[in-house]
Amino acid sequence: MQQPFDTSGAPAGCPAHGNVPLYGSDFGSDPENMYAQLRTLGPSAPVDIAPDVEVELVTSYDASLYILQNPTLFVRDSRRWNALNHGEIPADSPALPMMGYRPNALFSDGAAHARLRQAVTDSLATVDQSRIVRLTQQSADYLISQFSSEALGQAELMSAYAQPLPLLVFGELFGCPPELGDRVIAGITGIFQGTPGADETLGGALAELIALKRRQPGEDLTTRLMVHSSRLTDEEVLHQLVTLLSGGTAPLTASIGTSAALYLSDDWPSGLPVEDAVVKTLWNYAPIANYAAHYPTQDVELGERTLHAGDPVLISFAAANTDPKLTAHREQLSSKAHLAFGAGPHACPAKDPAFMIAATAVESLLNRLPDVEMRVPFKELAWVPAPWSRQLVTVPIRYTPRTVPSAAKPRPPRPASAQVAPSAAAMPQPAGFSRPSHAAPKPKGGMFSRFRAWVNGE
Repeated sequence: MQQPFDTSGAPAGCPAHGNVPLYGSDFGSDPENMYAQLRTLGPSAPVDIAPDVEVELVTSYDASLYILQNPTLFVRDSRRWNALNHGEIPADSPALPMMGYRPNALFSDGAAHARLRQAVTDSLATVDQSRIVRLTQQSADYLISQFSSEALGQAELMSAYAQPLPLLVFGELFGCPPELGDRVIAGITGIFQGTPGADETLGGALAELIALKRRQPGEDLTTRLMVHSSRLTDEEVLHQLVTLLSGGTAPLTASIGTSAALYLSDDWPSGLPVEDAVVKTLWNYAPIANYAAHYPTQDVELGERTLHAGDPVLISFAAANTDPKLTAHREQLSSKAHLAFGAGPHACPAKDPAFMIAATAVESLLNRLPDVEMRVPFKELAWVPAPWSRQLVTVPIRYTPRTVPSAAKPRPPRPASAQVAPSAAAMPQPAGFSRPSHAAPKPKGGMFSRFRAWVNGE
C-alpha cells in the first residue's frame, strides 16, 4: 500500500444513492456542481462513466499529478481492466471505444510506449511552425468563405468552423490526396457520431494512404512515421495516425469553439489577446474533461479510499484544473501548469501545435469578420452532455456578410511565443457546412475534395 500525500480530513464513502453518473443532461448542464459534490468524498470518488461502467474519478490536482507522473504504479494498458476481462462491460458500451486497448502510444507502457511515442514526437517535430499557421489560415479562409456571404449574416460556429477546421488541417498534414481525405474525414466523423461501419471506413482509408506513401513518399506525417528509425509496422503507423487524428481534432474543436465564444463574450476584458482566451479555456473548460484511464499495478491508498489493482482510475482534467486548493495561488502558477494536456510520460506530444492551431483559428475568424459578435450570451450556451469532452453544442454568431477571396493570402507566421493547449480523447464531430445558394456550383466529392479544389482555384 502507498500513501502519496496527506489527505487527512477527507470524507470517505460513496454517494448516498449509488455512484454519480458522469453522463446525461444532469451532468452536462452543470458539471462544475457535480465535481464539487465529488470533492467532498476526497481526492477521488467512484462514478459511472457510462451505464454499468464504474471507474474511480480523480478530482484533486495534486492526486492527478501524482498518478500521471507515476508510470510504474499506474499503467495505461487497458488489457488489465478487471471488469472487462470478467465480461462485466456491455459489448455496446460507449466507454469501450474510449477505454478499450489499441496498439498505440496512448495505451502502451515502458519500452513499447517509449518506442511509439518517440516516432510520434520526432515526426511532429519536423512540421514547420509556419506551415501549421499557413494551413490553419488557409482552412479558416475556406470555411469562412462558405458561410460569410450568407444574406442573413448569421452562422453556427461549431458546425461551420470549429468542427471541420482541424480535420482539414490534419488531412493536409497527413498528406491525403482529395478522395482519401474525404474518406478519412467521413470515418473519423462517423466514429465520433456512432455511425455503423465508420471504423472500417477510417481503417481502410488510412491503410490505402500508407500503401500510397510506400509507393510515393512525401513531406508529410504519414511518411515520416513510416521511415522513422523505430521501424513501425504498417499497422502501428495506422494506429498512431488514428491517435493523432482522434486526439487532435476533437479537443481542438472544443478549444476553438470555447475560446472564440469567450473572446466574443461581453465579459471578456478589452485588449487581452486571443492567446489569453485559449489559456483560460484550457484552465476552466478543459477540452478533454475526464479521460486517461490508469490501472494500478497494486492496491493503492488514496485518501480514505483504496484504488484496487486492475480497476480503472480516470483523471478529471476539468475538476483538477478548477481544484479550489489552487485558487489561492493559481495566478502565480505558469500558464502551462494546467493539466489539459496531461502530464508525465503520456503528456500530449502535440501541445504546442495544438495551441497554435486554436489561437490562429480564432484570430483568423476575427480578422476575416472584424465585426463578428455572439447572438447568445456565453453563460447561456449549452454544453455537450458527455463525460469525455467539454464542448459547446452551438456558438451562434452574427456579422456583416462579405466575400472572402479564393485561397486568400495568409498572414505572416505568428512568433513562437504562444504555447499550451488540449490533449487526447474524443467527442462528437463535424456536421457539414452549406454554400450560399448564389455561389458557384459545388465541386464533386466530400469536404476535403472541395477544400482542395478551392485552394487550387478550381
